[in-house]
Amino acid sequence: MTIVLWASAFVAIRAAADDFSPGPLTLGRIAVGVVALAILQSLMRLRRRETRSSTPQNDANRAPTAKVFLGVVVWGVAWFGAYNLALNAAERHIDAGTAALLVNIAPMITAVLAGLLLGEGFPRRLIVGMLVALLGVVVVAVATSTGRVDAIGIVLGLAAAVIYASATILQKRLLRYVTVPTMTIVGCIAATLACLPFAPELIREFQAAPSSSILAVVYLGIFPTAVAFSTWGYVLSRMSAGRTAATTYAVPAVVLVLSWIVLRETPPPLALLGGAVALAGVAFGLRSYRSASGRPPEARSS
Repeated sequence: MTIVLWASAFVAIRAAADDFSPGPLTLGRIAVGVVALAILQSLMRLRRRETRSSTPQNDANRAPTAKVFLGVVVWGVAWFGAYNLALNAAERHIDAGTAALLVNIAPMITAVLAGLLLGEGFPRRLIVGMLVALLGVVVVAVATSTGRVDAIGIVLGLAAAVIYASATILQKRLLRYVTVPTMTIVGCIAATLACLPFAPELIREFQAAPSSSILAVVYLGIFPTAVAFSTWGYVLSRMSAGRTAATTYAVPAVVLVLSWIVLRETPPPLALLGGAVALAGVAFGLRSYRSASGRPPEARSS
């Protein structure tokens, strides 16, 4: 679900980019995300109340300390705010293929940081699978590139990748002490407050934008933000950071399919080949995640 919804975000961003500049688009998306998260979590509250009495208390169920809360705020501003702002701005200077290539350096950075900082090591199959997947992303980027590249776009794209990887590592650490719903909504609120300086520009662009672009922003806030970031946190709390990040190599392949279906954009044959290679790399890298009994390595070791 996370992969499909994040892939659909590229299509929705393309639909809204002509009418919303990077800052207002970021603010509009995460502001809608806060509302959607509040509704989503209120619907889940009854279930949590029913299971709370039978659920053992752990660090994540307790109220977060001031240090943990500050970490969640920093994570939210970086992940929801700075990452989206850098990516939106990058696509004003470089084409989508190049942007996808730069952003998809993030899973490799995540795997290295997870091995160094989280003690996840460097599983050979995972690293080989990620390299194969990265090769597929390179093929997709080359096939879909328009050659529109400049230094500012490259720097912004690389910045987005570094923010992505760093936020994933920070989130993995913080999920020991705070629940996924709490972390997601607090982070999204923090990012919304940080992006409030874009509010006047958002209002002006909102008044001039067609309904299709407004609906695209609403869609970005509800599904790729509220729903997908919640499911991402759920998976990250149950898998290693390296393996979770590796799954996002499938995003460019899904983007090709969605663009084909929604935007009627026929992808080049070389792009389809690159997408297949990326998916094969992801499958190879994650193949050892579950044993014959279906339990992840983390559960077996614990």
